[in-house]
Amino acid sequence: MVGCSVAASSELSDCVLPYVPGLHAYTPGIQPVGPGWVKLNTNECPYPPSPGVVEALTRELRDGGAALRLYPSPTSAPLREALARVHGLEPSQVFVGNGSDEVLGLLVRCCTGAVAPAGFTFPSYSLYPVLVGIQDGAAVSVEFDRSMRLPVDRIAGSKAKVFFLTSPNAPTGVGFSRQDIARTLETFPGLLVVDEAYAAFAQEDAVPLLARHRRLVVVRTFSKSHALAGMRVGYALADPEVIGWLDRIRDSYNVNRLSQAAGLAALADAAYYDQVRQKIIRTRDAWYRDWTGRRAWFAYPSQANFIFVEPRDRLGRTGPEVARAAYDFLVSRKVLVRYFPSHALTASFLRVSVGTDDEMLVLHESLDAWLKAPPAA
Repeated sequence: MVGCSVAASSELSDCVLPYVPGLHAYTPGIQPVGPGWVKLNTNECPYPPSPGVVEALTRELRDGGAALRLYPSPTSAPLREALARVHGLEPSQVFVGNGSDEVLGLLVRCCTGAVAPAGFTFPSYSLYPVLVGIQDGAAVSVEFDRSMRLPVDRIAGSKAKVFFLTSPNAPTGVGFSRQDIARTLETFPGLLVVDEAYAAFAQEDAVPLLARHRRLVVVRTFSKSHALAGMRVGYALADPEVIGWLDRIRDSYNVNRLSQAAGLAALADAAYYDQVRQKIIRTRDAWYRDWTGRRAWFAYPSQANFIFVEPRDRLGRTGPEVARAAYDFLVSRKVLVRYFPSHALTASFLRVSVGTDDEMLVLHESLDAWLKAPPAA
């Protein structure tokens, strides 16, 4: 039996569950320190939040921040109600979390264990196996091939109790049709969690399927399209019974007062965010055309706020060595993109977050310089 006794134990390892020291923490994109960086590696919104968000935060901080001494709404009730109106649902179908990561973690805690595996595709959000590991749960991975077609039959046969599907996919940006997601729901017997972090930039989403499928959970975030990555606001849309599970195991005040205020203000300024979304989509599509056309590089058609592109060097070669060389050169120029070297399907690619026009121009000039540079010795 694992235990920790001050009198009897001389090793800290006696105080921790046996599997914890072997866990691998989630590895985020580099967060640079100091000025001069062009940061295109973590899919943040390149534009500021709505002015209404700043005004809402200022109101919360008036009178010397007196309101901060009080707890926030424990269930984020006003934000749940606002989200229900946006999506045409009831507040009982909405859960608000400390970023979508908390929502995903709570779903893992609800549904996963040693004999109740969680499933996910590969490639997809690399946090999923971390969350399953924290729970000491079993995991099932269903791999894509280079076509990135949704493997409906293999998901159905995965034996997972809960399956996490990122749509649009990360890191490729490929979006899956509502029809394919409906087919998955009809054949997969467990809880299907469709992680729609990038849905604002996609052609369609899974929310309308909630009316017909009680085993569907849609997870969203304010980090990407609403420019609130620093506030940590996410939510789930699901059957009220599933929402009840999440409410039973969440922290008592899981979303702070400022984050709730920011989320409400962001929802109130849909016109501003629609302009931001359209600007990001135009920039994304322009650079996709440039890279696949003028440069003749392969990239997946993206329905997200990033592009997954396979660079060619000046000799026309592709591959992990080429992608790594381009990545290292960009870092030397203080331009950050994301590189995923651990699997053959991703190791030849770079994931580039869509930035401002000025940031994308710096990236363009840096890639031109890489193509002209002599090979490394």
